[in-house]
Amino acid sequence: MTLYVWGYLPEYEKERDDILDAVDTVFRSGQLVLGPRVRAFEQEFAAYHGVEHCVGVDNGTNAIVLGLRALGVGAGDEVITVSNTAAPTVLAIDAVGATPVFVDIDPETYLMDVEQVAGVISDRTRCILPVHLYGQCVDLAPLEAIAAKHGLPILEDCAQAHGARRHGRIAGSTGKAAAFSFYPTKVLGAYGDGGATMTGDAEVAANLRRLRYYGMESQYYVVSTPGYNSRLDEVQAEILRRKLTRLDDYIAKRRAIAARYEQAFADTELVTPRTAPGNDHVYYVYVVRHPRRDKIIEALKARDISLNISYPWPVHTQSGFAHLGYEKGSLPVTEAAADEIFSLPMFPSLSDTDQERVIDTLRAVLATV
Repeated sequence: MTLYVWGYLPEYEKERDDILDAVDTVFRSGQLVLGPRVRAFEQEFAAYHGVEHCVGVDNGTNAIVLGLRALGVGAGDEVITVSNTAAPTVLAIDAVGATPVFVDIDPETYLMDVEQVAGVISDRTRCILPVHLYGQCVDLAPLEAIAAKHGLPILEDCAQAHGARRHGRIAGSTGKAAAFSFYPTKVLGAYGDGGATMTGDAEVAANLRRLRYYGMESQYYVVSTPGYNSRLDEVQAEILRRKLTRLDDYIAKRRAIAARYEQAFADTELVTPRTAPGNDHVYYVYVVRHPRRDKIIEALKARDISLNISYPWPVHTQSGFAHLGYEKGSLPVTEAAADEIFSLPMFPSLSDTDQERVIDTLRAVLATV
Protein backbone atom coordinates (compact mmCIF):
# COMPACT_ATOMS: atom_id res chain seq x y z
CA MET A 1 0.00 0.00 0.00
CA THR A 2 1.27 3.45 -0.92
CA LEU A 3 2.30 5.67 1.98
CA TYR A 4 1.42 9.34 1.48
CA VAL A 5 2.62 12.57 3.09
CA TRP A 6 -0.80 13.20 4.67
CA GLY A 7 -2.70 10.84 6.97
CA TYR A 8 -6.45 11.39 6.70
CA LEU A 9 -7.64 7.82 7.12
CA PRO A 10 -5.54 6.76 10.13
CA GLU A 11 -6.72 9.82 12.06
CA TYR A 12 -10.35 9.24 11.09
CA GLU A 13 -10.24 5.62 12.16
CA LYS A 14 -8.89 6.68 15.56
CA GLU A 15 -11.34 9.58 16.07
CA ARG A 16 -14.32 8.27 14.08
CA ASP A 17 -16.78 7.95 16.95
CA ASP A 18 -16.14 11.49 18.16
CA ILE A 19 -16.32 12.97 14.65
CA LEU A 20 -19.59 11.23 13.86
CA ASP A 21 -21.02 12.27 17.21
CA ALA A 22 -20.10 15.88 16.42
CA VAL A 23 -21.94 15.67 13.09
CA ASP A 24 -24.99 14.04 14.67
CA THR A 25 -25.07 16.61 17.47
CA VAL A 26 -25.24 19.46 14.98
CA PHE A 27 -27.79 17.82 12.69
CA ARG A 28 -30.06 17.05 15.65
CA SER A 29 -29.81 20.66 16.86
CA GLY A 30 -31.45 22.04 13.74
CA GLN A 31 -28.98 24.95 13.65
CA LEU A 32 -26.58 24.53 10.75
CA VAL A 33 -25.18 28.00 9.99
CA LEU A 34 -23.71 30.64 12.33
CA GLY A 35 -25.15 29.05 15.43
CA PRO A 36 -23.89 28.24 18.94
CA ARG A 37 -21.11 25.88 17.83
CA VAL A 38 -19.48 28.53 15.68
CA ARG A 39 -19.68 31.03 18.54
CA ALA A 40 -18.28 28.50 21.00
CA PHE A 41 -15.41 27.57 18.72
CA GLU A 42 -14.58 31.22 18.10
CA GLN A 43 -14.40 31.85 21.84
CA GLU A 44 -12.33 28.74 22.54
CA PHE A 45 -9.91 29.28 19.67
CA ALA A 46 -9.42 32.92 20.67
CA ALA A 47 -8.81 31.89 24.29
CA TYR A 48 -6.22 29.31 23.21
CA HIS A 49 -4.28 32.17 21.59
CA GLY A 50 -4.92 34.79 24.24
CA VAL A 51 -6.62 37.01 21.66
CA GLU A 52 -9.95 38.69 22.24
CA HIS A 53 -11.78 38.17 18.95
CA CYS A 54 -12.06 35.27 16.49
CA VAL A 55 -14.31 35.23 13.43
CA GLY A 56 -14.91 31.88 11.77
CA VAL A 57 -15.01 31.88 7.96
CA ASP A 58 -15.37 29.37 5.16
CA ASN A 59 -11.71 28.82 4.27
CA GLY A 60 -8.18 30.03 4.88
CA THR A 61 -8.00 32.07 1.68
CA ASN A 62 -11.01 34.15 2.67
CA ALA A 63 -9.58 34.48 6.16
CA ILE A 64 -6.81 36.51 4.51
CA VAL A 65 -9.17 38.31 2.10
CA LEU A 66 -11.46 39.44 4.91
CA GLY A 67 -8.49 40.25 7.10
CA LEU A 68 -7.05 42.55 4.44
CA ARG A 69 -10.39 44.24 3.80
CA ALA A 70 -11.09 44.68 7.51
CA LEU A 71 -7.70 46.41 7.79
CA GLY A 72 -8.62 48.79 4.99
CA VAL A 73 -6.45 47.26 2.25
CA GLY A 74 -7.88 47.61 -1.25
CA ALA A 75 -7.37 48.59 -4.86
CA GLY A 76 -4.07 50.28 -5.62
CA ASP A 77 -2.44 49.29 -2.35
CA GLU A 78 0.66 47.13 -1.90
CA VAL A 79 1.12 44.24 0.52
CA ILE A 80 4.58 42.90 1.36
CA THR A 81 4.86 39.11 1.56
CA VAL A 82 6.88 36.15 0.24
CA SER A 83 6.78 34.05 -2.91
CA ASN A 84 7.65 30.83 -1.05
CA THR A 85 4.10 30.17 0.09
CA ALA A 86 0.91 28.53 -1.09
CA ALA A 87 -0.61 30.54 -3.92
CA PRO A 88 -3.75 31.41 -1.88
CA THR A 89 -1.70 33.83 0.23
CA VAL A 90 -1.03 35.89 -2.88
CA LEU A 91 -4.41 35.24 -4.49
CA ALA A 92 -6.04 36.81 -1.43
CA ILE A 93 -4.01 39.98 -1.95
CA ASP A 94 -5.06 40.05 -5.59
CA ALA A 95 -8.69 39.44 -4.62
CA VAL A 96 -8.91 42.76 -2.76
CA GLY A 97 -7.33 44.62 -5.68
CA ALA A 98 -3.94 45.09 -4.03
CA THR A 99 -0.50 44.24 -5.41
CA PRO A 100 1.81 41.73 -3.73
CA VAL A 101 5.40 42.87 -3.24
CA PHE A 102 7.83 40.03 -2.56
CA VAL A 103 10.92 39.78 -0.42
CA ASP A 104 13.24 36.79 -0.41
CA ILE A 105 13.54 34.15 2.30
CA ASP A 106 16.10 33.01 4.83
CA PRO A 107 18.15 30.18 3.26
CA GLU A 108 17.94 27.93 6.34
CA THR A 109 14.38 28.36 7.63
CA TYR A 110 12.73 29.35 4.30
CA LEU A 111 10.83 32.07 6.19
CA MET A 112 10.53 35.74 5.23
CA ASP A 113 13.88 37.55 5.31
CA VAL A 114 12.69 40.39 7.52
CA GLU A 115 15.81 42.44 6.83
CA GLN A 116 14.58 43.02 3.27
CA VAL A 117 11.18 44.41 4.23
CA ALA A 118 12.13 48.02 4.93
CA GLY A 119 13.76 48.28 1.51
CA VAL A 120 10.55 47.57 -0.43
CA ILE A 121 8.16 49.84 1.48
CA SER A 122 6.65 52.53 -0.74
CA ASP A 123 3.98 55.17 -0.39
CA ARG A 124 1.48 52.56 -1.58
CA THR A 125 2.35 49.96 1.07
CA ARG A 126 -0.63 49.28 3.33
CA CYS A 127 0.15 45.97 5.04
CA ILE A 128 2.90 43.46 5.86
CA LEU A 129 1.83 39.83 5.49
CA PRO A 130 4.42 37.41 6.96
CA VAL A 131 3.79 33.69 6.42
CA HIS A 132 4.53 31.39 9.36
CA LEU A 133 5.62 28.58 7.08
CA TYR A 134 5.96 24.81 7.55
CA GLY A 135 5.18 25.06 11.26
CA GLN A 136 7.41 27.80 12.64
CA CYS A 137 7.15 31.53 13.14
CA VAL A 138 8.64 34.47 11.31
CA ASP A 139 10.60 36.80 13.61
CA LEU A 140 7.94 39.46 14.15
CA ALA A 141 9.90 41.68 16.55
CA PRO A 142 11.75 43.60 13.81
CA LEU A 143 8.60 43.64 11.68
CA GLU A 144 6.70 45.25 14.56
CA ALA A 145 9.31 48.01 14.69
CA ILE A 146 9.10 48.57 10.93
CA ALA A 147 5.31 48.49 10.99
CA ALA A 148 5.15 50.99 13.83
CA LYS A 149 7.58 53.34 12.08
CA HIS A 150 5.51 53.39 8.89
CA GLY A 151 2.05 53.05 10.42
CA LEU A 152 1.40 49.66 8.80
CA PRO A 153 -0.65 46.76 10.16
CA ILE A 154 0.74 43.22 10.25
CA LEU A 155 -1.57 40.43 9.10
CA GLU A 156 -0.11 37.05 10.09
CA ASP A 157 -0.70 34.10 7.78
CA CYS A 158 -0.92 31.25 10.33
CA ALA A 159 -2.35 28.57 8.04
CA GLN A 160 0.63 26.30 8.71
CA ALA A 161 1.45 27.24 12.28
CA HIS A 162 -1.36 26.32 14.66
CA GLY A 163 0.22 26.29 18.12
CA ALA A 164 3.69 27.42 16.99
CA ARG A 165 5.47 29.89 19.25
CA ARG A 166 8.40 32.27 19.13
CA HIS A 167 9.92 33.28 22.46
CA GLY A 168 6.69 32.12 24.06
CA ARG A 169 4.38 34.19 21.84
CA ILE A 170 1.93 32.01 19.97
CA ALA A 171 1.45 32.51 16.23
CA GLY A 172 -1.52 34.75 15.60
CA SER A 173 -1.24 36.83 18.77
CA THR A 174 1.15 39.56 17.61
CA GLY A 175 -0.17 41.24 14.47
CA LYS A 176 -3.15 43.53 14.05
CA ALA A 177 -4.92 40.44 12.71
CA ALA A 178 -4.12 36.81 11.90
CA ALA A 179 -5.57 34.37 9.37
CA PHE A 180 -5.92 30.61 9.86
CA SER A 181 -6.88 27.71 7.62
CA PHE A 182 -8.53 24.53 8.88
CA TYR A 183 -8.09 22.56 5.67
CA PRO A 184 -8.00 18.84 6.60
CA THR A 185 -4.20 18.51 6.35
CA LYS A 186 -3.49 21.35 8.79
CA VAL A 187 -2.17 20.89 12.30
CA LEU A 188 -5.73 21.67 13.38
CA GLY A 189 -7.80 20.44 10.46
CA ALA A 190 -11.53 20.19 9.83
CA TYR A 191 -13.29 17.53 7.77
CA GLY A 192 -13.82 19.98 4.94
CA ASP A 193 -12.93 23.62 4.41
CA GLY A 194 -12.80 26.20 7.17
CA GLY A 195 -10.87 29.21 8.36
CA ALA A 196 -10.78 32.01 10.91
CA THR A 197 -9.43 35.51 11.30
CA MET A 198 -8.39 36.72 14.76
CA THR A 199 -7.75 40.19 16.09
CA GLY A 200 -7.42 42.05 19.36
CA ASP A 201 -9.13 45.10 17.84
CA ALA A 202 -12.88 45.34 18.40
CA GLU A 203 -13.44 47.53 15.34
CA VAL A 204 -11.54 45.15 13.08
CA ALA A 205 -13.56 42.26 14.53
CA ALA A 206 -16.82 44.07 13.81
CA ASN A 207 -15.66 44.66 10.24
CA LEU A 208 -14.81 40.98 9.88
CA ARG A 209 -18.22 39.85 11.09
CA ARG A 210 -19.96 42.16 8.62
CA LEU A 211 -17.74 41.13 5.75
CA ARG A 212 -18.30 37.37 6.25
CA TYR A 213 -22.09 37.89 6.25
CA TYR A 214 -22.74 39.82 3.02
CA GLY A 215 -21.71 43.08 4.68
CA MET A 216 -24.76 42.95 6.92
CA GLU A 217 -25.17 43.86 10.55
CA SER A 218 -27.35 41.68 12.75
CA GLN A 219 -30.47 42.27 10.66
CA TYR A 220 -30.77 40.23 7.47
CA TYR A 221 -31.20 42.17 4.19
CA VAL A 222 -29.60 45.36 5.56
CA VAL A 223 -26.18 45.73 3.92
CA SER A 224 -23.93 48.34 5.50
CA THR A 225 -20.91 47.60 3.27
CA PRO A 226 -20.49 45.12 0.41
CA GLY A 227 -19.32 41.80 1.81
CA TYR A 228 -19.21 38.07 1.16
CA ASN A 229 -20.94 34.83 1.96
CA SER A 230 -18.00 33.46 3.94
CA ARG A 231 -19.32 31.58 6.95
CA LEU A 232 -17.84 28.70 8.92
CA ASP A 233 -20.59 26.09 9.18
CA GLU A 234 -21.76 24.51 12.41
CA VAL A 235 -20.59 20.99 11.57
CA GLN A 236 -16.99 22.02 10.99
CA ALA A 237 -17.08 24.28 14.04
CA GLU A 238 -18.18 21.42 16.31
CA ILE A 239 -15.53 19.09 14.86
CA LEU A 240 -12.89 21.78 15.36
CA ARG A 241 -14.01 22.37 18.95
CA ARG A 242 -13.38 18.73 19.77
CA LYS A 243 -10.10 18.56 17.89
CA LEU A 244 -8.89 21.77 19.56
CA THR A 245 -8.81 19.86 22.87
CA ARG A 246 -6.34 17.48 21.21
CA LEU A 247 -4.20 20.10 19.45
CA ASP A 248 -1.36 20.02 21.97
CA ASP A 249 -1.27 16.22 21.69
CA TYR A 250 -1.15 16.45 17.87
CA ILE A 251 1.80 18.85 18.16
CA ALA A 252 3.65 16.62 20.62
CA LYS A 253 3.32 13.66 18.24
CA ARG A 254 4.54 15.72 15.29
CA ARG A 255 7.59 16.78 17.28
CA ALA A 256 8.35 13.18 18.23
CA ILE A 257 8.18 12.13 14.57
CA ALA A 258 10.43 15.05 13.62
CA ALA A 259 12.97 14.08 16.29
CA ARG A 260 13.17 10.53 14.91
CA TYR A 261 13.72 11.86 11.37
CA GLU A 262 16.41 14.24 12.62
CA GLN A 263 18.30 11.45 14.32
CA ALA A 264 17.87 9.05 11.41
CA PHE A 265 19.35 11.38 8.79
CA ALA A 266 21.98 13.18 10.86
CA ASP A 267 24.81 11.31 9.11
CA THR A 268 23.52 11.81 5.55
CA GLU A 269 23.61 14.60 2.95
CA LEU A 270 19.92 15.27 3.54
CA VAL A 271 19.38 18.74 4.99
CA THR A 272 16.77 18.47 7.71
CA PRO A 273 14.66 21.40 9.02
CA ARG A 274 16.44 24.22 10.80
CA THR A 275 14.47 25.76 13.65
CA ALA A 276 15.13 29.45 14.17
CA PRO A 277 16.40 30.37 17.66
CA GLY A 278 13.47 31.01 19.98
CA ASN A 279 11.00 29.07 17.85
CA ASP A 280 8.86 26.14 18.97
CA HIS A 281 8.26 24.27 15.70
CA VAL A 282 5.01 22.33 15.20
CA TYR A 283 6.09 20.58 11.96
CA TYR A 284 3.04 21.06 9.79
CA VAL A 285 5.29 19.59 7.11
CA TYR A 286 8.76 18.10 7.51
CA VAL A 287 10.69 19.86 4.76
CA VAL A 288 14.09 18.47 3.81
CA ARG A 289 16.52 19.45 1.09
CA HIS A 290 18.80 17.61 -1.35
CA PRO A 291 20.37 18.65 -4.68
CA ARG A 292 19.12 15.44 -6.33
CA ARG A 293 15.58 15.85 -5.06
CA ASP A 294 13.74 14.69 -8.18
CA LYS A 295 15.67 11.41 -8.44
CA ILE A 296 14.97 10.72 -4.77
CA ILE A 297 11.24 11.33 -5.16
CA GLU A 298 11.03 9.05 -8.20
CA ALA A 299 12.96 6.32 -6.42
CA LEU A 300 10.66 6.43 -3.39
CA LYS A 301 7.56 6.55 -5.58
CA ALA A 302 8.71 3.31 -7.19
CA ARG A 303 8.78 1.87 -3.67
CA ASP A 304 5.22 3.05 -2.90
CA ILE A 305 6.19 6.07 -0.82
CA SER A 306 4.68 9.27 -2.21
CA LEU A 307 6.33 12.54 -1.17
CA ASN A 308 5.29 16.15 -1.62
CA ILE A 309 7.04 19.41 -2.57
CA SER A 310 6.06 22.62 -0.79
CA TYR A 311 6.51 24.43 -3.10
CA PRO A 312 8.03 23.43 -6.47
CA TRP A 313 7.04 26.67 -8.25
CA PRO A 314 7.46 29.94 -6.36
CA VAL A 315 4.45 32.19 -6.84
CA HIS A 316 6.37 34.87 -8.74
CA THR A 317 7.44 32.33 -11.39
CA GLN A 318 3.92 31.12 -12.17
CA SER A 319 2.21 32.29 -15.35
CA GLY A 320 -0.81 33.56 -13.46
CA PHE A 321 1.38 36.15 -11.75
CA ALA A 322 3.47 37.17 -14.75
CA HIS A 323 1.82 40.60 -14.67
CA LEU A 324 3.70 41.37 -11.45
CA GLY A 325 6.88 41.66 -13.49
CA TYR A 326 9.26 39.48 -11.48
CA GLU A 327 11.99 37.99 -13.65
CA LYS A 328 13.61 34.64 -12.98
CA GLY A 329 16.48 35.26 -10.59
CA SER A 330 14.76 38.14 -8.81
CA LEU A 331 14.32 36.04 -5.64
CA PRO A 332 17.37 33.76 -5.82
CA VAL A 333 17.09 32.11 -2.40
CA THR A 334 13.44 31.25 -2.97
CA GLU A 335 14.15 29.86 -6.42
CA ALA A 336 17.13 27.78 -5.30
CA ALA A 337 15.13 26.23 -2.47
CA ALA A 338 12.26 25.36 -4.81
CA ASP A 339 14.60 23.16 -6.84
CA GLU A 340 15.71 21.06 -3.85
CA ILE A 341 13.10 20.92 -1.08
CA PHE A 342 10.58 18.15 -0.48
CA SER A 343 8.52 16.83 2.43
CA LEU A 344 8.56 13.52 4.25
CA PRO A 345 5.36 11.94 5.63
CA MET A 346 4.27 13.90 8.71
CA PHE A 347 1.01 13.46 10.56
CA PRO A 348 0.22 12.54 14.19
CA SER A 349 -1.13 9.10 13.35
CA LEU A 350 2.00 8.08 11.40
CA SER A 351 2.93 4.73 12.93
CA ASP A 352 6.43 3.85 14.07
CA THR A 353 6.41 1.02 11.54
CA ASP A 354 5.54 3.30 8.63
CA GLN A 355 8.07 5.90 9.69
CA GLU A 356 10.78 3.25 9.93
CA ARG A 357 9.82 2.17 6.41
CA VAL A 358 10.28 5.75 5.17
CA ILE A 359 13.61 6.11 6.98
CA ASP A 360 15.04 2.78 5.83
CA THR A 361 13.92 3.28 2.23
CA LEU A 362 15.15 6.86 2.01
CA ARG A 363 18.52 6.00 3.54
CA ALA A 364 18.94 3.24 0.96
CA VAL A 365 18.04 5.63 -1.86
CA LEU A 366 20.37 8.33 -0.56
CA ALA A 367 23.24 5.87 -0.76
CA THR A 368 22.66 5.38 -4.49
CA VAL A 369 21.58 8.73 -6.00
